Parts: sequence; structure tokens; C-alpha cells
Amino acid sequence: MQATLSNVRYSYPGASTTVLDGVSATFPEGWTGIVGNNGCGKSTLARIAAGILAPDRGTVAPAGILAAYCEQDASRPPTLLADFACAWDRTAVRLRADLGIEEGWPWRFDELSSGQQKRLQVATALWQEPDLLVLDEPTNHVDAPTRRAIVEALRSFRGVGLLISHDRALLDALVERCLCFEAGGVALRPGTYVEGAAQAALEAKSAQRQRQDAKREVARIQAEAARRSNAASQSAARRSARHLDPKDHDGKGRIKLAIYTGKDGVAGKLSTRMNARLERAQKALDGTRVPKEYAGDIWMDTEPSPRKVLLRSAARTIERGSHQLRVPELFVGNGDHIGLAGPNGAGKTTLLGCLMAEAPEGVGMLFVPQELGKDQAEAALAALREAPRSERGRVLSIVAQLNSDPDRLMDGGEASPGELRKLLLAQGILRRPALIAMDEPTNHLDLGSVEALERVLRAFPGALLLVSHDPQLLQATTDIRWQLVPEGPARDEGAEDPVDDSGAGRARHRFALTVQ
Repeated sequence: MQATLSNVRYSYPGASTTVLDGVSATFPEGWTGIVGNNGCGKSTLARIAAGILAPDRGTVAPAGILAAYCEQDASRPPTLLADFACAWDRTAVRLRADLGIEEGWPWRFDELSSGQQKRLQVATALWQEPDLLVLDEPTNHVDAPTRRAIVEALRSFRGVGLLISHDRALLDALVERCLCFEAGGVALRPGTYVEGAAQAALEAKSAQRQRQDAKREVARIQAEAARRSNAASQSAARRSARHLDPKDHDGKGRIKLAIYTGKDGVAGKLSTRMNARLERAQKALDGTRVPKEYAGDIWMDTEPSPRKVLLRSAARTIERGSHQLRVPELFVGNGDHIGLAGPNGAGKTTLLGCLMAEAPEGVGMLFVPQELGKDQAEAALAALREAPRSERGRVLSIVAQLNSDPDRLMDGGEASPGELRKLLLAQGILRRPALIAMDEPTNHLDLGSVEALERVLRAFPGALLLVSHDPQLLQATTDIRWQLVPEGPARDEGAEDPVDDSGAGRARHRFALTVQ
């Protein structure tokens, strides 16, 4: 089967703008990636396809299909979780094995980690064997093992799959085509995300060449039109007898003959035709759309710190609840780009917080945490609006280079988590930091923003410390890897047998940091 949307239009009640207008798309069996900037309408389109929302205009076919929608937030138990927990048919058994789901997980859902909740959410959806399955950002806040388990489970799905994601590795592992939200509409491109992005880049280059050709044509016609207009003016002057002597009957005769034969009006006719050609060329130029690019160097006045070593941390063991993290002696050089990776719950954020607290005075440091508090968000927005015009313009220019609309930050509305991250980074850049530390910087960002952030961080001349589950981001921006690896559960003295890592029991789980 296939799902088809025809000329779909949708506006949220009370909204002043239309989210979708005249969108048409056909989704065959297999996985289709839905990509685009935050707020462009990806989730709205998927909800319409799944029958959760009814379009204001347009049609969705076929009607009445069985659809399942996996929300981005997996903290709420799926509707059919209890049914899945009690099911032991072949599909349920296979999904438990593929996703590493333990028998007791459904009954203590609220105690599970975000990755475990996501596994249960995906398993419950797949167990229903829907005709259409939508997954909205399924790998947010999950570690590499959970991502691999989700990929393997989704590969077995045989219906129509819609995958909304900023996870490039996940898109490339699953999708056969991508529906790309772009300025002016949507475009369906075959292949993985990387292949679709390459095709989009070729189309952008072609559009740029067409626009340059159109500009040259307009300039050529304008020059020719000016020349012919001048010739027409001279011809009009020659048809006038005011400059002749009243007794010059021969001259008056030649003028009358030229007017009678029409030879002297050729220049004026040609000038009129050129104006029509110029109008057509200008319309062609106006109709050529090229995506706006921001290619400025935001690091032009930034240099590495004169201090060769910015951070030095002694070997230690960090205790955190039932977890134990063994850390060797660590150094952060003034130009080191370090990626910190590891499973959920291993202690990445805890370790990063310890390092930031130990930073010596005098080291210019910018720290962007994983989640921003309300006070921090309000302070950042207030600082932007109260900044001098030149500083505000510089901050907004950097925000634009990070693939966000600067006007959205100045309109007085509530900024999204992704926009706030970009704002904090832009404000910090003006202070010319020696060290930038970011915890899961790609959470809440669309693909265009992730790639823009990647370009900016890769070019940073100072020290960089990133905590991320995104292997492509770490590969592109860092050259040193700090990896947290499990060393297995350690039994407390007098404790019961070790249990799983869901938070119950008294088992201690040990991790160690390795430097690669």
C-alpha cells in the first residue's frame, strides 16, 4: 500500500500563519525520512498522514488505515503497553529480544531510563503491526546501544514508515527517500539523507547558476534597451521640422517621406520590443530562488589561549548514586577538541560538571548545559534585547549562521530550546572564550542547525569539550575521544544479588573513562 496526501492545508486554531499550504506527497512502503528546519511542519504533516489531525483542505488516502504514532517524548506509557506486556506471541517475543526488553520493564515504566522507555514505546508500536508507523525523533536522549537496537527493530517493519529525525546516522541506516521541507514547499528525493543532501546541493548550485545567468541577461538587455531608446530619441528629433529653415522645402519633404514609409520609426518600435524583453527577463530573475547562505567567519578575532594546558584533573573515582566512575588523570590543551561519549547513565554530565567546577580562574570558558532553566533562558533573552545595537547585531548574525531566524528572538515570543542554545553560544562567542563545553548540543536541533553547528565548532581555534551521542558530530568536530565504558556491576557488601540498571535494587555499576 501507499499513503497519499493531496493539496493539504492546515492551520492551528488561533494561529495567524498557515503551517502547511498546498502540500502533496506520496509515501510508498518502506521508510521515508521527513527533514526540515524546526517549526516547518514536519510533525503536523505526519500527524495528518496518521489521521491524528484532519486537514483544513485537501485529502488523505487511503482512509481508515491502522496507524501508530511514536511521540518524541517517550516518558508517557504507550496506550497498549499493558497488552504488549501480557502478549507472548511470536512478534512480541521477537521484539523483546531485538530491543533487549526485560520482562519486568512494562510494570515499572516510570522507573526506567529514557532509553528503556523509548525501547518499550517502539516495541509496542511495532507489535501492533500498523499499516503506517510514524516515529518522531526516536533517538533523542538515547545512547548508542539503544540506537542500534531501534535500527535493527525498525528494519523489519514492512508497512509505510515516516521517520522524523535529526539523527543523520539513523536516517542513512533506514530511509529509502527523504521528504525535504524547503522554502516554498516540499521536495521528495530518492536515497538516504546523505544522497538527498548531495542532490539538494546540486540543485542549489544549479539555481545559483540560473540566477547569475538571469542577472547577466537582464544587464545585457538593459544596456541594449538604453542604446535603442537613445536611437529612438534621435529619430524623433530628426522627424521634427522645428530646426529647419521655413523655406527648406527639400528637408521638409525628406522628413515627410521617412514618416510616410515608416523607416524613421523602426528605432522606436525596436525600443518598445526591448522593453518587453527586459520585463520578461526581470520576471525570470525574480522567479529564481536561491537559498540564503551565511558564510562569514565568526572566529576572525579569536585565538587559542596562551596557556598550553587549560584544565588538569587528577585521577579519581566519582560516586553517583548506584554508579561509580573511575577517571584517570585528564588534561585539556588550549587547542584540543575532545568528544566525551558513553552509555546513558554512565556519568558523562556528572564528569563534565566536575571539570567545569575545577576550571582555574582566568580561563575564559563558555558552558552550555544540556537543559536550560527558565531563569537562564529569560536572562539570555533580556541580555540580547538590552545589548548595544552593534553587539546585538553581531549576536544575531551568529544566530543566523547557526540556521535560525534572528527575528524570532526579537519578537518578544518564547524561544525554543534549540534557539536558546544558539543564543547562548552566540553571546559566549563575543567574549572570545578559550574553552567551549557543550552537553548534548544537538538535542532539539533540526538537521540544518546540526550541520551549521558542526561547521562552527569545527572551525573553533580554541579548546572544545563536547558530550554527545551523535557520532557524526563528534567525528567532524573532535580529534580526541574520552569514552566511558562499563566495567560491570559491583556487589555491595551485604547486598542482594546485582540487578539491572533501571534504578531498583542496590547493585553498583562501574564505568571507566578511556582516552583515545
